[in-house]
Amino acid sequence: MAPIGNSIERRYDLAWLRFIAIVILLFFHTGMLFNPWNWHIKNSETSNSFTYWMIWLHFWRMPLLLFISGAGTYMALGKRITAQFVKERFTRLFIPLAFGIFVIVPPQIYFEHISEYKNYTDFYPTIFRFIPYPQGSFSWHHLWFVAYLFVYSLISIPFLIFLRSEKSFRFRGIISKALSNPVAILFVPAIFILITQIILRPYFPEETHALLDDWGFFTFYFCFFLFGMLCYSNSLLWEAIGRHRNYLLVATILSLIPFYITYFHFREIITLPWDNNTVETIFDVTAIFVSWFCVITVIAFGQHYLNKPHPWLKHFNEGLYPFYILHQTLIIVIGYYVCQLPWSIGIKFWTVSLLTLLSCLLIYFALIRPFTLMRIFFGMKPLKKKESEPVHQALAN
Repeated sequence: MAPIGNSIERRYDLAWLRFIAIVILLFFHTGMLFNPWNWHIKNSETSNSFTYWMIWLHFWRMPLLLFISGAGTYMALGKRITAQFVKERFTRLFIPLAFGIFVIVPPQIYFEHISEYKNYTDFYPTIFRFIPYPQGSFSWHHLWFVAYLFVYSLISIPFLIFLRSEKSFRFRGIISKALSNPVAILFVPAIFILITQIILRPYFPEETHALLDDWGFFTFYFCFFLFGMLCYSNSLLWEAIGRHRNYLLVATILSLIPFYITYFHFREIITLPWDNNTVETIFDVTAIFVSWFCVITVIAFGQHYLNKPHPWLKHFNEGLYPFYILHQTLIIVIGYYVCQLPWSIGIKFWTVSLLTLLSCLLIYFALIRPFTLMRIFFGMKPLKKKESEPVHQALAN
């Protein structure tokens, strides 16, 4: 067993879980075309059946990515000095964010308001009025995750430096002992997150992804990012999480009972003997516990079953970031046309999903992976000479 003072080696399970989380995003955002929730564009016919699985995914898909990103940020600091770390974060996060705002996101806004413009050329100059969406055309849309991650990385530098120093040995020992049993692993972080939301949600109730007026959810996601760093930096705590995976799974399943009972109340499937404000409070509190329970359970089972190498894993993870940047725009562009076809919702859902996947792969292999400049725009490392190869060869590997 590794000592508390040492971090865990780079693990395959986190890479697999990152891959799984991004695939979930593909289907989740495709589902947004067909569920009754408000989104950028919608199919003329929607189905409530999408909400039953999407409401659950909504509360842990992004927290899982933030937890994994916290662990990844801890690794990114590595042996770098602070200035090198900031430069690496700027290159990996800020440059793709800026590129995305001016190149990737605008088609989403255009197709949402397509009837207001003659063509895309007519629309595009409106971005440079710098009027924030939805009043204007300036937005980072789904790239809020990249923006928040960039800010999280910078403000967490003091904590990162502390965790990597010998001064943190006692602190990590205390944390390891305090969270060494499944009850503590489940409830201490969840209650901490809950307290932050009790303090902030009355003032910032809506999830806007706009940073400056989103402090409640900004803090909510930041907690998962910090716990990702903390858990990954402590080998004893990490092993305890995996060891208690079955207890975590049972707790997660049990937490879904009040979660769905209150959700079914709002869907008018059942009626609870309380007013809607009380039921909503119960749902919001339960959702926080579901978020943490699901994330930590997935992490636990991932480290037990997915910590295995695969020859494709490196290639998967190299392309995940470009895939994330591209996927929502392609869903909206493809979805706009598919939703006009006289097909069933099921056929449209799978058509948009598969065409988006294929389009992402084609753009990645043909336009991003072979070119150093495009790799930089999409947060990838510059192309090495030995990586230069024809597109057909890259597709074959």
